[in-house]
Amino acid sequence: MTAKVTLSFSDDTIAHARRLAEREGVSLSAWMDKAARERALREFFAAHAEAVQRAGLDLEDAALADEREIELVDAAMFGPGQGRSGAAEG
Repeated sequence: MTAKVTLSFSDDTIAHARRLAEREGVSLSAWMDKAARERALREFFAAHAEAVQRAGLDLEDAALADEREIELVDAAMFGPGQGRSGAAEG
């Protein structure tokens, strides 16, 4: 569904957006829709990342620990230097 709205932008913003839309081969409306959607998602994910950080969760360290554990299991199952496929890692 599409909603029609009236928005005001500076002349420079509209000129820049028109050039980018033309370069991408889409209408100005489609380009603005995509830009607004991308900005909304960035805001959402940034807020989520801040909440995770405030909660004291360190997901990067947990992910790295998981990778180390996978490597240990692979080594135990397939032998040192072997990946899950059984082929030598290079």
